[in-house]
This record gives sequence, structure tokens and C-alpha cells, in this order.
Amino acid sequence: MTGSASTLQCISPIDGSVFAERPIASVEEATKAISAAKQAQKDWAKKSLEDRIALVRAGVAKLGEMNDEIIPQIAKMMGRPVRYGGEFGGVNERASYMADIAEEALKPIIVEESDAFERRIEREPHGVVLVIAPWNYPYMTAINTVAPALIAGNAVILKHSTQTLLVGEHMVEAFVAAGMPKELFQNLYLDHKTTETLIKARHFGFINFTGSVGGGKAIETAAAGTFTGVGLELGGKDPGYVMEDANVDAAVDTLIDGAMFNSGQCCCGIERIYVHESLYDEFVEKAVKIVSGYKLGNPLDQDTTMGPMANKRFADEVRAQIKEAVEAGAKPLIDPALFPADDGTNAYLAPQILVDVNHDMKVMREESFGPVVGIMKVKNDAEAIALMNDSDFGLTCSLWTGDENRAAEIARELETGTVFMNRADYLDPALCWTGCKDTGRGGALSIIGFHGLTRVKSYHFKKAL
Repeated sequence: MTGSASTLQCISPIDGSVFAERPIASVEEATKAISAAKQAQKDWAKKSLEDRIALVRAGVAKLGEMNDEIIPQIAKMMGRPVRYGGEFGGVNERASYMADIAEEALKPIIVEESDAFERRIEREPHGVVLVIAPWNYPYMTAINTVAPALIAGNAVILKHSTQTLLVGEHMVEAFVAAGMPKELFQNLYLDHKTTETLIKARHFGFINFTGSVGGGKAIETAAAGTFTGVGLELGGKDPGYVMEDANVDAAVDTLIDGAMFNSGQCCCGIERIYVHESLYDEFVEKAVKIVSGYKLGNPLDQDTTMGPMANKRFADEVRAQIKEAVEAGAKPLIDPALFPADDGTNAYLAPQILVDVNHDMKVMREESFGPVVGIMKVKNDAEAIALMNDSDFGLTCSLWTGDENRAAEIARELETGTVFMNRADYLDPALCWTGCKDTGRGGALSIIGFHGLTRVKSYHFKKAL
């Protein structure tokens, strides 16, 4: 993710080559594009909700038609194996659900409708919404805001990660091909400084950012004093807790997949696991067997089950966490010889399971965002709850038990945005996607997602003079 002062470069993690390069828009060029979006938004908001929904659905369908081209591009840009088939299933599920609930979510709240008064609360669009999207699930994370923002009557400016440089192009191309005005939904290539300048100039009615804690702080700082609404989904250190009555096979299959899929680069991936002492040995043994069977290699190869991390820098950060933990007494259980593609210097990182870990180690405290997970033994719920809450982050957690009431009691004590029981690493568009602590603020998807992408206006009409 380099380039000159005037360009952005996507460096492929497959071989370190430059996969794509695009010129950075100047402040003047971006301001002109945003001005056109503001004008287009006025006409768009006047269209019926039914018409807006139809165009968004058509845009998503056009994107689906591009999937054969998109799948290998994702592999080349950020390393996910082609065998997993891209992201269109999730994109379609999320956009379709938001389209399905739009009428109910956006309908006025009628307080009074009488001969004397009409009193109601309506939701109206912010105007231009800036969506800053990450590389790890580049289409699904973007559509979370793009689809409902457009449906609600906003214009959208999309700034995508340099690591997935072509995603914004494809999304805009698809929606414009479906009939959406080209000024209404635009992809801009922006650097950090230009983005900061545009935010400070109050060009946007709302900003949605998905990315690092540092990036979220930068967005909040730039927006300070502008009173622009900001939604932030930042880091995570999501825990799993396996209780003594859990189905061990189901728990280990799901939690290890949640830790390792996409080379561990999932917003709600499992990064630490706590297992009741009665099941600990069995769980660890089965986890090691699963991970030892992965194939690390070129993501364009159909036999590859784990591709490189998106960037060598990310792999080096995880290597450093593992090294620090091992030096502090952690025991690595996966033989690196099983994964020869990892030469210790490239973006290919062998998966690792660590035991004998504790919360003094960075691998159990700081976001790893890679194919490593620490597993700890616990005696009871109280110990597990304390450990799960011992984190600066709060996106999701995963509880494994056959007792729904017990899970509900534990869930009420957890500092997190979503609690799963017997499931993990899934985004349900019917539920609000949100977090607490350093994971950020605001909520995406569900009815709540529409609330963030609109503002309320009250109408108080006295009919009789």
C-alpha cells in the first residue's frame, strides 16, 4: 500500500508486485465531486422510496454479474483464496434485508392526526454520506452503509482502502449500469490528508468508518467541532467461552474457523478462547488437528485453504506478537514445518495456536487480526466473564452451552456489542452491528442502521386558526 505523493498503489500479497495504481484526487477535484453529489442528492431524495429501493436492488444484481471477475481480484488484492467464492452472497443478503425493511424503518411516527392537529416525526437523509471501507471484506463492509444510505435518500462518496483499490470502481460501475445517476454514488481515491481536509470543511452529512482504532481517532479528531455524525467500527479482540456442557465438536469447529478464516482477518473473528477445565484437553487436541490440516499457499490455487495476509507488514505484526508470547512462556502447538510457504519474511503466515497464555501477553490483549489464537483453561463462569471483559475492545463474544438461560445471564454481564450462543463470526443484518469501548460507536444494519443514516424532523401543524 505505497505509491508516490500523487498515486495510491495496491501491492499484491501474493508476490509483492504492484497490482493496481490510481491517482489521488486533489482537494479541488474532490470538492467538485462532492458538490455534484449534493445536487444529485436533492433529486434522488424526491424519488419515491419504492424507486430508490428498486435501483439499489438493481445495482446489487449488476454487481453480482461481475462476480467471476471480482473473485480473483480479491485474491490478488488481499489474499483470500478463490475457493471461497467471493462476497456476493453476503452483499446480497445484507442489501436485500435493508431493502426489505426500509419502508417500516423509515415510516413517520404519527403522534396525532386529528381535526385540530397533525403531529409527526419524519426521518430525512443527511445529504452526502462518506463511507470509508476496509480491505478485509471489501464489498460486504462497504455495502453495510452504501445500500441503506442510498435507500434512505442520501448521496454516497466511497473511499476504499488502498489494499483493495478496485472495489469502489466496481461498485460504482455496477450501480451506474443499473441506472443510478453517476453523481449520486461516486468512488474517490483519497489520501489521509485530503480526507481530513474534506471532513474539517464540513462537506459530509454523515461519516461511516470501518478500520483501526487509530483511524477512528483520526476521523473523530477531523470531525471535531463540525457536529458531523460519525459511525465507527474499529478493533476487536473477540472471545469464545466453552462451558462444560458444550458440544465440543461443534464448538471447536466453529471457533477455530472463526479464528483462522480469511487468515484471521475478520472484524468479528475469534482471537481468544476460554475453555472449561473439564473439556480443555479435548478441545485443544481437536483444534490442533483442524489447523494442522490447512494448506497455506497461493490464493489463486483452488486447493489453497489459507492465503497470505493482506500485507507483509500485517504478518510481521502477528509474528511479533507470537514471538513475544513464546518468550514469556506461551507454548506454540502448530508445527511451522507444515506451512513452508511462510519463510518468516513474507505475507504468508503459518497459523498458530498458543496455550499457557495469559493477559500479560499482547496476543491476548491487543488486536492480532491474523491466524493466531490463544486458548486458556477456566474453572467457572465468573473467571470466564472476568477474562472476557478484560479487554479494551467489545464487538462480539461467543458462548457455548446447552443452557440458554445460563447464556443469557452471562451475556448481561459482558461488555460487547453482540453475544452469540453456539455460533460465532457472523453478521446478522437483522440485528444491529455495534460495539463498545475501543471498538467504536454507532450501529450499522437493522432498523437502527437506518436511524444512523437519517436525521429526525418534527412536524407540528395546528389546523384550526
